[in-house]
Order: sequence, then structure tokens, then C-alpha cells
Amino acid sequence: MFREMRRKRQALNPEECTAILQRGTSGVLALEGDDHYPYAVPLSYLYKDNHLYFHCAKTGHKLDAIKRNPRASFCVIDQDQVVPEEYTSYFRSVIVFGTIRILTDEQEKRSAIERLALKYAPSDSEAGRQAAIGREWLPLCMLEMSVEHMTGKEAIELTQLRQKENS
Repeated sequence: MFREMRRKRQALNPEECTAILQRGTSGVLALEGDDHYPYAVPLSYLYKDNHLYFHCAKTGHKLDAIKRNPRASFCVIDQDQVVPEEYTSYFRSVIVFGTIRILTDEQEKRSAIERLALKYAPSDSEAGRQAAIGREWLPLCMLEMSVEHMTGKEAIELTQLRQKENS
């Protein structure tokens, strides 16, 4: 169902992909939008236990697209260093494919937003995070993407550098 990566030597292993998803702070969610046009939107996220979590409003283009077709991809760029003298960039990224569901259970929704708040405001107090969540609770929607397939890739120059370091 999913294509095999063409440049296998540049593929990242699952542990490296997971590390990128855990340290990343934003990515681009791609959905089937209106009239079958692609719809890609940058989002903050949380990755935990083979799931991605996103927050959004209870209405809008993103939710309409998910309701029509819950299949999605999400891309996180970990590194993008432009190297002009080589006419290239030293990149590292991960693409995840899966399906998205809207969290309707209040406990699931609360747990997901609490973990997301902790990721983005770790130095705030528990009371501070709870107050922020409380202010946004009524218009808040939480989404969960179940990861079905994940690939990561890096520039060949980074692959070669890592091989030198490991030998």
C-alpha cells in the first residue's frame, strides 16, 4: 500500500524517526481538501505511543476535510541547512501516514490537551496549564492520528558523515 523509499541508503531507522517526532515542535498536516485539492496546514503537535495529537477549533476546513476522508500525512522537518556552494541542502525529515479521529470522549480529550500543554509550556505550573486549558476548553477540538506508516530520510551528506563517525 505504501511506496518503498527509492533512496534506501538515506533512510532513517524507526528509532531515529521517533526521536525526530518527539523533539519536533511543528509539522505540516496534509489532507484531502475541498473539491479534492490538497490541503496542507502547519500545526504544533505531540507524538506519543505511535499517535500524533493536534488541537484545533471545532469548525473549519481541517475538520471538514477529516470528516470527508480521515486519511492524512504529516511531515516534520528536523533539519534544513542550505549549502549554496553545493547547490543542495542538508536535510532530515519524517513523513507519517495514518488516519485521524476526532476525540469525543472528554477524558481522552483532556488527557491529550494536558500532554500537549506540558510539551509547549513545561516551565509553567500545573495550575497555570490548567487555567490555560480551561480558558480554551469550550471551543477546543482534539485530534488523534494513528500512525500506520512512517519514513524518514536525510541528505546523503549527513548519512555519509554519520557513517564516518560510527566507524
